[in-house]
This record gives sequence, structure tokens and C-alpha cells, in this order.
Amino acid sequence: MSTVRASVRWIRADLRARRVQALLTLLAVAGIVTALITSATLLEDGTNPWRGLFAESRGAHVWIHTKDAPDVAALSRLPGVVQVAGPYRTAPVTLTLDGKKSPVALREMSPTPPSVATPLIREGRLLRAGDTEGVIVERSFATALNLKVGGPFTVTALNGASHPLIVVGLADTADQGFYPEWTPGLAWTLPEVLARVEPALGRSESITGLRLADGEATLPVVHGAVTLLDEEIQRMSTWREVRASMELDNRLLGLLLALFGVTGLVAAALAIANAVGGRVLAQTRDIATLKSLGYTRSQVFAVLMAEHGALGLLGIAIGLVCGQLISSLTLYGTPILPLSPIPLLAITGGTAAVVLVAVALPAWRGGLTPPIPAATAGPPRGHLSRMARIALLVRLPPALVLGTRDAFTRRVPAFLSIFGLAVPMMMITIGLGCWATLDDFLNHPERVGQAAALVVRPDKLPAEDAARIARADPQVLAVYPGSEVSALEPEQTRSVLARALGTSADPYPFSVVQGRMFAARGEAVAGQGLLDLLGVKIGDRVRMTVGGTPLIVHLVGRVVEPDQDGEVLSFGMDSLAAKDAVPPQFYSLVLRPGADPSTVRARLLAASGEALEVNRVVNPAERLAIIRVVIVALIAVLSLLGLANLLTASALGLRDHAFDLAVLKAMGLTPRQVAATLVTGTGLLAVLGVVAGTAAGASLVGGLIDLQGYTSGVGAGIGRTPSTLTLVSAAAIAVGAALLVALIPASRAARAQVPAGIR
Repeated sequence: MSTVRASVRWIRADLRARRVQALLTLLAVAGIVTALITSATLLEDGTNPWRGLFAESRGAHVWIHTKDAPDVAALSRLPGVVQVAGPYRTAPVTLTLDGKKSPVALREMSPTPPSVATPLIREGRLLRAGDTEGVIVERSFATALNLKVGGPFTVTALNGASHPLIVVGLADTADQGFYPEWTPGLAWTLPEVLARVEPALGRSESITGLRLADGEATLPVVHGAVTLLDEEIQRMSTWREVRASMELDNRLLGLLLALFGVTGLVAAALAIANAVGGRVLAQTRDIATLKSLGYTRSQVFAVLMAEHGALGLLGIAIGLVCGQLISSLTLYGTPILPLSPIPLLAITGGTAAVVLVAVALPAWRGGLTPPIPAATAGPPRGHLSRMARIALLVRLPPALVLGTRDAFTRRVPAFLSIFGLAVPMMMITIGLGCWATLDDFLNHPERVGQAAALVVRPDKLPAEDAARIARADPQVLAVYPGSEVSALEPEQTRSVLARALGTSADPYPFSVVQGRMFAARGEAVAGQGLLDLLGVKIGDRVRMTVGGTPLIVHLVGRVVEPDQDGEVLSFGMDSLAAKDAVPPQFYSLVLRPGADPSTVRARLLAASGEALEVNRVVNPAERLAIIRVVIVALIAVLSLLGLANLLTASALGLRDHAFDLAVLKAMGLTPRQVAATLVTGTGLLAVLGVVAGTAAGASLVGGLIDLQGYTSGVGAGIGRTPSTLTLVSAAAIAVGAALLVALIPASRAARAQVPAGIR
């Protein structure tokens, strides 16, 4: 019992003596665990927004769009189908709000909530019998347009008649993805209200949902539905498409956090091992004294493990709490299922194992320390490192030569310090590369297939007049007619987006990264997601079905495609059947360099007498702004790890060469030169680590981002390396911070009296 009390007092005294270093270790481990927990939360299906919404709303696995209501009884008899939602009549309308027009799918819903695919009311209430003007709006669509409960919802039908409605509720649904990635917006109203808004059945369609006993068995059910309904199907979607749409941003963020977390864990292990090893060397006399007083090797090992392991485990506990809190804030407003025990235990157990192993190795070495008579306090001597020899050959000042010699006095700790700084610096460089890629998306949208800044829809004017007004604007460089249709892929199991934009003779300036641009009728380019979905490659021919009409295209190139997870087929207007191409649905406007899209939009609206619908193209980088915040936070955590390594290296250098202070002063070195000697030893390690980490990060970042683009369907060719100025600035800041950290204790030691400095 007395041994335990003595050990506790010794641990408490040591922690008080190195509060800053202990706090840095604690915060670094907590930050790494927070990143790992958050990444698992964003990546795991159990907390994916779709998964929570689907479970709570009892969503349908397959949605079938047909011109007329299908045979529900026949669909319910398909093997694997347990319930059928609908059929629901839905009509395309246009919402006009503050001069902006947005397409909406207005769907019927009865006052009694259905048992399958129930909209989840988040604000307001459900529809009631007699709500002759009531409408429930899908929440992401309402958020994008700033719609509120009780606010107006004036829609215009295809016949041009306007109908004022009122928002009575905002709801979440697993029927389709978030707006604007998934368009049009979705709203529900009573059947009699929909019949008043759109009385013509020919201008609407039916949508039917199938809930399956096993979601993984979607393909056989889809094949059965296609066989049953034959050419009645307009388009289809499955739960996989909806999930992919909802998780796009979260998955990218989760992968970034996971990469930072795993790499940071390696850096944290190095920092902890280096810190514990440094403390063991610094406490050699104390440990030897404990051994002489009767402490066994196991007891010394247990004391060191208790002190340093407790810091790591406390950091893990704090990281678990912070990770759950940040995940809740990140996914605020969506149903969150608790992180399943397997990944939670894996992260906790894995991090704890890494921390304890990092502590155990130097702690075991500390347990081997002999009693006082055999204790050695001085560092290894009798050799010069290659760096020191080079410093002598180039005739550097004595202080720098001595500092270069001191840097590699203990080669293993020196290597750990260099590697421990290189890993965080490599990840910081990768973070800066992600930042540079986002900047490139914003500054050069044409590189990601968004050369057009505005999209003009004819609305109340003929298509020819809309094109004429657009071409007459002095800041419009080019006008490309376009139409978008849903196309059934060859096996007719799901729909993909087929986009006709420009003509074969004058194609839209897509960003082609493989192959070439289409130049003849029947040629097309595709996103990586579509190539993966169909299992085809550049040069193959693909047969699609558009509105019952076969469309055979020759794939001649791959483009960077940020929409629909890259599952988009693009070709010229002349490749589309006349019934789908004439008149064009919209015109994409490429502006002259330096033109302001808002100014051009206002001018076009004025020239058309507000008869055109002019919308700004949304850059995909705009919805990924949160990544910048994450990069800043993770750089801060990685900086803490680097700082912890530097403090360990500085403390070990001072401890090893404390006895040299008197000798250096006797040789005639001033306090400033003595401080320079001590700083050079630590600074050299910092320079090597920073340079190595920066070079490694710069060589990896482009490939890593392209790999993520490939797996997400956008496609490779989007990764950008930070500019040379950014890399040099980051390295200079890191080295400057390292020298500053090393300078403070070195200056104090150099100015101290010799007896005080050598104790």
C-alpha cells in the first residue's frame, strides 16, 4: 500500500513538472479519436441520413414512374415484394418565389399517413381533410428556397394557370435525395388539390413504390417489374441511388476525416513513444533510485504505464465524447441511429492498443534501468554524424557545427522526432491540396464540366426568342441548347440522366479527361459513374431507352461529371429523337471572362420582361465548404502532435547537453551562441521532418484526390497540388514555429548560471 501511495505521489509530481507536454498529448489523442469517431459516423450505413430516414419512414426500395396507374395487385405478387406504396399521381409544376422559378413535382397524399414511405413531419403538421390550399414541402427543398410554415407556395401548372398554396408542413423523406442534387423539388398535397392544379391526366404520371423483404434483392424485383409493365415504365429509381445521393458530401468528408485520423494515430503513437522515451531518459536517476529502494522491474514498468497510459486513455475518453457530439451536430436534423458497437469498439480498442504499445516499449526499457551505481546519465559520445562532418567541411560557425553534432547524438530518438514531424506535415500538405482542389473548382468551373454560368429556360417565351435574347447580351460568349431526359440503362433496371447539350458540330465545352469530345451524331461522352454502372469502357457502344425509343451511342470520351454521382450520358442535340430535342428545354450560357453572372441574369430578365427563367449554375464546391473548416481543425490537431514531438526533442537535447553548458561558455561562446547551439540541434530535426513530410504530401495529394473522384463517380483528373508558394510558406511557417518552440527553453538554459543549468 505504501508503494502505491509513493508511486501516485511520484506520478503526480512528474505530471505537474511537465504540464504543457502532458496537455498536448491529451489533446492530440482526443483530437485523433474525435476525427476517427466522426469519420465512422459519416461513413457507416447505420448513421447515413438515408438509413435513418428509411428506417423511420418505412421507405420503399424501388420507385416506378409510369404514364398511367399500374396494376397494383400484380406488382404486389412479385416475389420479394411485401408492400406497395401508391400509385400516387404526380404533376410537374413551377414554383415562383421572389422572381425565382423552381421546378416541383407535386404529389398527391391522403390525410391519413400511408404505412409505407410516410413523409416525416419536422415542422408544421400533416395534411387535413379540407386543406384546399395546403401543401407539405420536402425539407431540403424548403431550406434551399427559405420556405417557412405558413408561407406562400404559388405554383404554375403546364397550362400556365397559377394556384396560390400555403405551406402547412416541412417533411423529410427517403423517396428521393436532397435538393438541389436531386431535382425537381418535392411537395405533397391532397388529391383534390392536385386535380384542381393539373386537371389534365395526360400532363401527369403515376409513381408506385415497392417495399421489399430483402433490400439486397432489388435486381430480381426490378426485372420482374420491367417484364410485367413492359413499355409502361417511364423511369425507375432504387434505394441505392437515393442513398448515394444523400451520402455524397458526408462520405467525402468521412473519408477525409478517416485519412487524417488513421495517419494522425500513427503520428500520435510516435509522439507518445518519443515523449515517454524522453521522460525515461530524463528520469534515469529517479528510476534508478526507485530500483535501489526495492522497486522491481515490473513495478517500475507499471508506474510508467500508469502515468503515460492514463493520459492516452483519458484522451480517448474525451475523444469519444467529442466525436459523438460533433457527429450529432454534423448530421443535425436527420434521424441518427447510434454508431453500432463494432466500429465503436474497433476505434476505442484499436486506439487504446496503439497508445498502450507506444507507452509500453519505452516503459519496458525504463524497467531495465539498473540501480544508482550502474546508472549512466550522459548521452552516447565519441562519434560525429555525417551532418556534423558536412557542417565542418563547409566551415559553418562553431555554434551551428556543435548543434548539428548534437542533433544526432541519440539516433533512434532523432529518427522518431523526424518521422513524427514528417507524418503530420504530410497530412497538412494533403489538407492544403484538398483546399487547392476546392479553390480550383470555384475559380475554374469549366474544369469540372461547368463552363456555363447561367441556365435559361424559355418559360413563357418560345425557345427561339429565348435563344435570341440570350445571344444578344454583350457578355454572353456562347449559347448551347440542351435537354435532359431519363434513360433506362440496357438491362432496364434503373434510370440514368441523358443530357443533350450543344450539337455534334458545336458541342458544349465539357472537360474531357480521357478520349475525345463527341463530334458526330450517335457519339457521346460519359461520367466515370456511368462507365462503372454499365461495365463499359471508352470505345464501346451502349443501347439506352428514352421514352420507349432506343438510343444507341458510341462512347468516345470520359468527362469530369459532378452530377448524379457521375452517372450521366452526354451527347449532341442531334443525337436525340426529335420528340425529345425540339424545342430545347433550356439554354446553357457561357459568359465572357470577368462577366458577373448576377448582372447578366438581371439584364436577361429585364430584356425578356421577366418572361424567362434564368438560374445560376450551382458549383459543387459550394456545398463542400464545411471541408475547409474540417481541414483547419485537423491541421490544428496535427500541429499539436508536431509540437509535442518538438518539446520532447528539445527537452531531451537540453537534458543530454546540460553538462556541456559550462564547457561551451568556457570555450568563449556567448549565451546567444549557446542558445543557437541548442536550437540548431532541434531545428535541424524539424527541418528534415518538415521537408520530408511536405515532399511526401505533395507527391501523394493529387493521386489521393483522383482516387476519391474515381470511387465517387466524378472521375479522376480533379486533384490539384498546392502551389509552390503555398508549400514553401507552409514549410517556412512550420520550421519557424519549431525554431521558436526550441528557442524559448534554450535561451533560458543559456542564460542560467552554470550550476543551475547542469542540475
